[in-house]
Amino acid sequence: MEAKEVKVLDEILAAHDNSQTAVIAIMQDIQKVYRYLPEEMLCYIARKLHLSEAKVYGVATFYENFSLEPKGKYVIKICDGTACHVRQSTAILEEIRKILGVTAAKPTTDDMMFTVETVSCLGACGLAPVCTVNDAVYPAMTPEKARQLIQELREGKAVGEGACDEN
Repeated sequence: MEAKEVKVLDEILAAHDNSQTAVIAIMQDIQKVYRYLPEEMLCYIARKLHLSEAKVYGVATFYENFSLEPKGKYVIKICDGTACHVRQSTAILEEIRKILGVTAAKPTTDDMMFTVETVSCLGACGLAPVCTVNDAVYPAMTPEKARQLIQELREGKAVGEGACDEN
């Protein structure tokens, strides 16, 4: 690991008082910075918190929100819950995957710009079909709106423009 990464990790650990009981919050903060949990960082926090690597990996693999694989700059989550599914979320998923050239087995683009995931429910059933980009909610999606969204993201427009704000 580079010195810069060690400094970031030490700052995160210090913000949580180097507490073993804060291991989940520490991992959340690491994932916010790196968009996933790199193996060497998990080993580092295990050492610093005096926990076994197995314990830290157990936590990282138990919670679905943690990723051990690198993710793109834009993480697109397409809801496939009942309300979204009956309103054709599958067509939106297929369109986004086709545009970006990704699959369920390879969800991240080679340039690390996009990661496409499905989720069981985003809790926005009244807005179905819905997707999120880095937690910004995009309601009433269609394949056409999905194409437009991808184009805007490629052009560097801010995530959340024209989207519903969850807060």
